[in-house]
Amino acid sequence: MKVTLNVNPIRRVVTMLQSMQKKVAAEGEKEKGLFEKFMCYCKTGSGTLSASIASAENANEQLAASIKETAATLAQLKIDLKAAQTDRADAQAAVAKATALRTKEAAAFAKESSELKANIAATNKATSAIESGMGGAFLQTNAASVLKKLSVSMDMSPMDREMMTSFLMQGHGQESDYVPASGQITGILKQMLDTMEASLATAVSDENASVKDFDALVAAKTKEINALGAQIEDKTSRIGESGVELVTLKQSLEDSQKSFAEDTAFLKDMAKACKTKEAEWAARQQVRAEELVAIGDTIKLLNDDDALELFKKALPAASLMQLKTTTRATKGRALAALQAAGQGDVRINLIALALKGKKS
Repeated sequence: MKVTLNVNPIRRVVTMLQSMQKKVAAEGEKEKGLFEKFMCYCKTGSGTLSASIASAENANEQLAASIKETAATLAQLKIDLKAAQTDRADAQAAVAKATALRTKEAAAFAKESSELKANIAATNKATSAIESGMGGAFLQTNAASVLKKLSVSMDMSPMDREMMTSFLMQGHGQESDYVPASGQITGILKQMLDTMEASLATAVSDENASVKDFDALVAAKTKEINALGAQIEDKTSRIGESGVELVTLKQSLEDSQKSFAEDTAFLKDMAKACKTKEAEWAARQQVRAEELVAIGDTIKLLNDDDALELFKKALPAASLMQLKTTTRATKGRALAALQAAGQGDVRINLIALALKGKKS
């Protein structure tokens, strides 16, 4: 039976090594691409995070300053609001006090003016009656009673008071050692009238001045109260807005500080991971370079003429020809011959390795 041997085992090993060499190189290029992408991420990610951290740090400072300023504004607004409320209450109290005093003064004026007008009317009646010769009849009227009271209460000389008293006593049927003439009585009455009219004019003038002062005070205080009311409304509104703003700023600062801490921690971890990856990549490159060198050297060794010659010497000549035997038997004898001849020679060992892996 004729059996043809398969492809030269050395060539098979070389082909296998060349395939391995290409695979290792391809894997290296693939890993290099992944590594470069990772390092690009390290570079760009680090820059982005650093910018984010710097921005957050600046934002934290600004937020802290805004919180301090808003808190101070809020505190001042509360102080101003309390002062405005106190001032408005004082102005309202002043109006109430002035109103009560004005009411009292108006009542006093009404009483005084009423009495003066009544006294003036009685005095005018007495003067007219005496001048018309009706003095006796006048003494029987109520107006005479008014004059009697006036003669006691009004400020006049003792002589005039005595004359007035003597005149009025005639109306009650009482006699006096001295009866004043009608001209003297009318003179006293006119003096009394002038005095009472002057008093009434003064009272009216004082009342008008008091009313004017009161109206001016009420107008000023009302204006002040309205202005203070507007301030109170404005400050109350601003206090509410500032309170909301302060809460918002504090929440923003809390969020910014949290983001700052997270970004800082992540940047630290990224720097560590990138450094580790660089070290791993350097070690991996070295190992791959050594693998490629070893494969290349082996291919060169197996392609060498000396290796081929050594392989031929290690096998019997007949094993390379057509033999009446099985391929498995031929392969077995070749392997035994190689093992016997290749003690300590790495090239023989590689050829033997190829024979062991060859299919029958």
